[in-house]
Amino acid sequence: MRRTPATTPPRAREDRHRPGRRSRTAALVAVLAAVVLTLSGCVLMPGQDAAPSPNPSATAGTPENLKAFYTQQAAWTNCEKSFDCTKVTVPVDYAHPDGDTIALQLIRKRATGSNRVGSLVMNPGGPGGSGYTMVRDSLDQVTSKTLRQRFDVVSFDPRGVDRSAGITCLTDEQRDAYREDSSDPATAAGLARATELQRQLATSCQRRSGPVLGHMDTVSVARDLDVIRAVLGETTLNYLGYSYGTQLGATFADLFPARAGRLVLDGAVDPSLSNEQLTLGQAQAFEKALHSWAEACARDSSCAFTTADEGITLVRKLLADAERDPMTVSDGRKATVSMLASGLILPLYNQQSWAALNAAVANAASGDPGDLVRFSDLGADREQDGRYTANSTFAFQAVNCLDYPMQTDPAAMRRDAAALAKASPTLGRYFGYGGLTCASWPFKAVASPHALHAAGAAPIVVIGTTGDPATPVAWARSLADQLESGRLITFEGEGHTAYGQGNACVVGAVDGFLIDGTVPQDGLRCGP
Repeated sequence: MRRTPATTPPRAREDRHRPGRRSRTAALVAVLAAVVLTLSGCVLMPGQDAAPSPNPSATAGTPENLKAFYTQQAAWTNCEKSFDCTKVTVPVDYAHPDGDTIALQLIRKRATGSNRVGSLVMNPGGPGGSGYTMVRDSLDQVTSKTLRQRFDVVSFDPRGVDRSAGITCLTDEQRDAYREDSSDPATAAGLARATELQRQLATSCQRRSGPVLGHMDTVSVARDLDVIRAVLGETTLNYLGYSYGTQLGATFADLFPARAGRLVLDGAVDPSLSNEQLTLGQAQAFEKALHSWAEACARDSSCAFTTADEGITLVRKLLADAERDPMTVSDGRKATVSMLASGLILPLYNQQSWAALNAAVANAASGDPGDLVRFSDLGADREQDGRYTANSTFAFQAVNCLDYPMQTDPAAMRRDAAALAKASPTLGRYFGYGGLTCASWPFKAVASPHALHAAGAAPIVVIGTTGDPATPVAWARSLADQLESGRLITFEGEGHTAYGQGNACVVGAVDGFLIDGTVPQDGLRCGP
């Protein structure tokens, strides 16, 4: 999704976009031991003689100062047992392509059938999601068998994420402390504490990370996509993006409309909304999803309550108790309110997780919040031994701070927090004060929200889900309206994103579009 929630780290927070959280999304937090700033031996260095592209039209019109990047020849090697991997070199700063470079890690699963259409590039969202991990671990969940037969499915870790010059900020122990802190920025002392934590984090990120930290904005990633397209030998880009990946795909189409092939944007973000507007919409959507879960749980004989109202009351009591006196879990950590809130939010991404949430809430009500803490750990990519396995939280923050001018005035943040609490009485307060994450960030925003039109692009399919907690369906309608060639599909169901849920109507429309170019009827509605 685009941002869940946009709150200060001591409060609850989740990854802005995770397509359903079937392990296809990238987690929130983690660290890399080293920043990769040197180029892999699998690609040609810019400046070296590059062999002619197998498809000259893929590099036609390339600016002279970027030609070495667009014409590089990637050497694919076997990896992860049944996949191919390579690295593609891009400039850190496209305004100065003769400066620092980084290597983007790509992964590919070749088409299994004989009737290959071409390459399909995917992005799992986040921002900060690892496309490499998604394809390696969850390809069968995020694509249909038919799609895998006809396309080479390709994804990558975006700049600054995990294997692509991944930024790093904190040690694993520091991350634990960061997640457990429950400073309440609604109080003067809590605001001062949260502000200081963010200042320390920003300083540490800048000290530990390379120059890519200041160039992780969505426009730069979209330009990377165009280099990847050319290296793959494709004249136009075929693309499937989830959640934040919809903003990335729409940005690509807006920058390079003539190079936009068949694009599907599932779980759409409205790029015209401010950070604060997005946060409010998401808080409302998660509150709605929480009530839908409570209604479903109340119909189950194993549920800890008998009516939805009782369930919401119980959840609010668990959160309030955790704020006053957090319980201790088996590994000695405190089940703070930030842990419990994020643990409640994660299963709402996917209706298939609701049964597990039933049990987790029942156990917490009986004095054992361990399952909710484990949900929180899962969202943070924390292993049971205390290791963190991705850097999504840091990448999430780096991209947000570059993409959005944030509201950092304390009085304005208090007003926004009050609006969040009113719109989302159970979870809204844990979405507030998100501007603190960028108040001390070493790099200022380089973009601002605006509508994306992609004038002249081929038809672009936009998908929204009526019960999506992370990217409200209204955002999909708005994006489809903004795009000159947008075509809207609405899935009537619960959970974040639609295509991976296996609905025959959605899958048929998406596969028909990507494989055969059959443009779905604008306004198509697909039932559960």
